[in-house]
Formats: sequence, C-alpha cells, structure tokens
Amino acid sequence: MSTVEAKAGALEGAAVDGLSRKLCEAAVALRYDDLPGDVIHTAKLLVLDTLGVIGAANSAPGIQALHARLESWEKAGSATALLGKRRMSPPSAALANGAAAHALDFDDIHDEARVHTSAVLLPTLLAIAEDIGSIGGRDFILAMAVGAEINARLGLACFNCLDHGWHPTMLFGVMSSAVAAARLLKCDAATTLGALGFAHHLASGSAQSILDGALTKRLGPGFAARSAVMASYLARDGLSGPHRAIEGRAGLFLLQERGEVIPARLLDGFGQDWEVLKYGFKAFPCCRCCHSTIDLGLQVNRRGIKPEQVRGIRIWQPAVNFRTVGAPYEAERDSVVHAQFNAAYCFARALHDGAVDLRSFQRPQISDPAIAAISGRTRVMLDESMDPIAMGPARVELDLSSGETLAVESSTLLGGPDSPLSDQMLIEKFRSCLSIGLDAKRDAIDALADRVLHLDQAENVADLVSAFPAKA
Repeated sequence: MSTVEAKAGALEGAAVDGLSRKLCEAAVALRYDDLPGDVIHTAKLLVLDTLGVIGAANSAPGIQALHARLESWEKAGSATALLGKRRMSPPSAALANGAAAHALDFDDIHDEARVHTSAVLLPTLLAIAEDIGSIGGRDFILAMAVGAEINARLGLACFNCLDHGWHPTMLFGVMSSAVAAARLLKCDAATTLGALGFAHHLASGSAQSILDGALTKRLGPGFAARSAVMASYLARDGLSGPHRAIEGRAGLFLLQERGEVIPARLLDGFGQDWEVLKYGFKAFPCCRCCHSTIDLGLQVNRRGIKPEQVRGIRIWQPAVNFRTVGAPYEAERDSVVHAQFNAAYCFARALHDGAVDLRSFQRPQISDPAIAAISGRTRVMLDESMDPIAMGPARVELDLSSGETLAVESSTLLGGPDSPLSDQMLIEKFRSCLSIGLDAKRDAIDALADRVLHLDQAENVADLVSAFPAKA
C-alpha cells in the first residue's frame, strides 16, 4: 500500500465522512442570537482594524499599480475599491480591498492557526453587501463570525500548512470566506456546500512569495477574496461545485495537507467554543513570526544597550518560524516584503530605534546602513527544543563588547489572547493608520469608528463604504 493510499484510508470513515456537508450545515444553522456578546464585539473589532490597515496601505508598494490596472479594465460597478473610491465589479473590488488589507502585514491573525482572516473575509462581505444593498449589521456580523470561526478551525485542523508550502491565509481564507458569503446571501446548506467546493477549486497561494520577498504575497488575500465572491455567487446561480472539498481524495486534507490533519478540530464544539475570541491584533506591521523577536529587541533597548556595544547576536526560533523569517537580511534587495519577513532586520530595528512601526518598513529605511550593519552581525538559528509549529517562542543571545553575554527570551505575543491590545489601543491604531495613509481628519475617523462599533444597529452595512475617508 502506498503512502497516499494509507493516508486516504486513515481519513476515511466516521471521522471525516460528509465533513464538508456537516460544516456547511453548521454554518447555516447559526443565528445572530446564538452569538455571545464577546464574539459580536470581537467581530466589530476585526472590521475596525481591517478598515484601518486598508487606509494605511494607500501608498504601499504595489497597491496603486494594482488599482490602476483594475481601473483601466473597469469603469463602473456595484462595489467600491476603498482606496480611491472607484466603482468596480464585486470580484474586482474584493481583490483591490483584500490586497490593501494585507499590504502592510498589519492585519489580524489567529496565532495557533496561522491565518490572517479579515484581509480576505471583510473585502468579500463588503463587496457582496454593496452589490445586494440593504444588508443589515446583524446579518453582516453573523457572516463575519462564521467566516472567522471556520478560517481558524481550518488552520487548526491543517496545523502544518505553511510548512507544506502553502500560504494559509489564501488557502483557508477563500474557503471560509465563501461559506461566510453564502451565509450573507442566505443560501441553504446545499448551495453553501457548492460555494465551498467552488472555493477549493479556485484555491491557491504558494508560500514561495514569502520566501522570495515578492509583492504577490500581499496581493494573495485579494485574489482569495475575489475567488470567494465568485464562488458564492456562482453556487447561488445554480452551478455545481464539488461536495467533498475538504475530505475527498483530491480535497483539502489529502491534496494540500498530505493527510497531516486533525479533523476533529473543524467541528468539535462549533458554535459553542469560539476560536473567534483567540484572534490577535498586531502591534507591529510585519510577519507575526517576528513579533516575539521585536519584543525582545525592545526589551534590550529599554535596558540601555546600544548597537555599538553588541559584537554578535543569535536569535533562536522554532522550526516553522525559522524557515519563514530566518534567512540572512539582504539590504541590497531593497524589498519591503523581505524586511517584513526577516527576524534579523526586525530585531535590529527594535534594538536601534526602540520602536517598530509603519515607518520601519518603508523605503529608504529598509536599506539603512546602520540597520544592515546590525543585521550583518546577527544569526538566526533553529532551536529544536522548541515546538516546531509554535508561533510565540524566541530566544536572543547578545555578545557584548564588555565580554558578557546577555540572554533574553519570550513566548508571549503582544496583541494575542495572553497579552491583548485594549479597545482604546486598537482605536488609536485605527486613527494612526487612517491619518498616515489618507491624511484623514480626526472627526471623519472617529465617525467611521463609531459606525463600526455600533454595527449591530446598522440598517445598511454599505454605509461603511461611504463613511470611509477619501485621500485628503
């Protein structure tokens, strides 16, 4: 028996039989009144944070070029690209907004599942809400909660997706967002199953973009959002999609995940134990794999250690983080994505500046000779004693010119469930993003925030689009 046959056999039977259908039935069965208050509040914060990082991305590399290309093809439509407020078809608007939402790597994340959710989910649902019109806030929040929950659970079930070479945000994002979109379209379970099947048929997202520091990485959630819109509408229009998108022999579990899955994580406690509550909001605009390292760099800076006092730096990381952000930093590449996905650069910035923010990942800062010099004295290393798929652990050792060695370590991710950002901190992040990206005025920013935080009272969610600030 071949390895593939063995894995297929292991995934057959009661544990996975009809899993795609059961997931869609569970999603359709949920009602707004089933949502706990903290889930509703978290869904609002996911919307708020994502609208902010979209605004901040106005001048991010690649975003204006993407918008220009889409605008040259489409002169009108029933949805809106938020940056520039141009009307487009719903799939194209979702593409534009999804790419912007992920352009700065500043968007929300479920750390254990390794998925960014709202960069795909919110653009998908906004495009549909505009296209249909008169979508109420409660229906929208329910769809957000459904999509975010399924996305996290897919990431937990497919626990080693990134190390298999896939970008989980794209792969799981298109599938979960298609189900959420079908929920917003009030599709029944059978039609929702078709949307899920279409989404898997359209799914893609190689992690090579991350490894090569390419702009396709930040465009990926946009492509996933575009496909989710298409999947949900085509299924509603009666086109058939595969009905075993997750458990089939050419489905997600075997095709992309090679059978390395924990199926029970997808539905156990669904609607009762909410993974939505475990989403984190980023304090730093870069790969989450670098956040503990940044925090350690900031700690060393606060101790008064200056870069010129450091002869050498060793950063120890678990396996998946190491393979994602552990390459030597090459300043001559002048790549924003390379800087965002490089632990040596991120630590150097934190140590040198005592802060890491949006300006840290802009040109010409990413080619700063002082930072390149610190990065050149840094080695990122694999720590085999750490859980290979853990996101949080990091340890740093610094060889000081005094002859001493300073060691610091952390396993807590700022902005995650163990160290959350407060609502006020998220509102300040929202204000900063829209102010920096769009030169928006404080009253316009706060008016939009108020709409989002009272989204459950909205009669038409499309009003969020009209309230989103235009570039001053």
